[in-house]
Amino acid sequence: MAKSLADAGIDAIVINDSATFAVMARINKVLLPAHAVLANGGLIAASGSNLVALAAKHNSVPVMCVTGIFKLCPMFPHEGQDTLQDLVSPASIIDYAEMSHKSVRQIEFINPVHDYIAPESINLYVTNVGTFQPSYIYRLLAENYHSDDWESFE
Repeated sequence: MAKSLADAGIDAIVINDSATFAVMARINKVLLPAHAVLANGGLIAASGSNLVALAAKHNSVPVMCVTGIFKLCPMFPHEGQDTLQDLVSPASIIDYAEMSHKSVRQIEFINPVHDYIAPESINLYVTNVGTFQPSYIYRLLAENYHSDDWESFE
């Protein structure tokens, strides 16, 4: 995402996850992409996004999600989506060659794909049809999708 912003002439800074809270006071807005937007206004985004959203909320930095209407999902976070429990190979964290070291073999690497971000941590959704607060997402679902279409999610 940072490369796309830089290509468009927008200043973007990429930082390490551990420095998120330290630099958040210098940030004026946070843009997050969406994997899915749930019916309660919550967001499923890339792993680590919840850390960024919570640091932004603590520093009163607005968090905006840029997404398309097609990413709206009629499910709620408590309905047990499998996508919140997806884990991937730790290859993005550590090289396979390093796994042969005796000290590293005893470490369990857990690499989740997605984070759930509560609607209270999102200020605005920017979509292809307009901008909306998280509390309006449920109504947006009703306006754009027929309730019979929701049965496929149950």
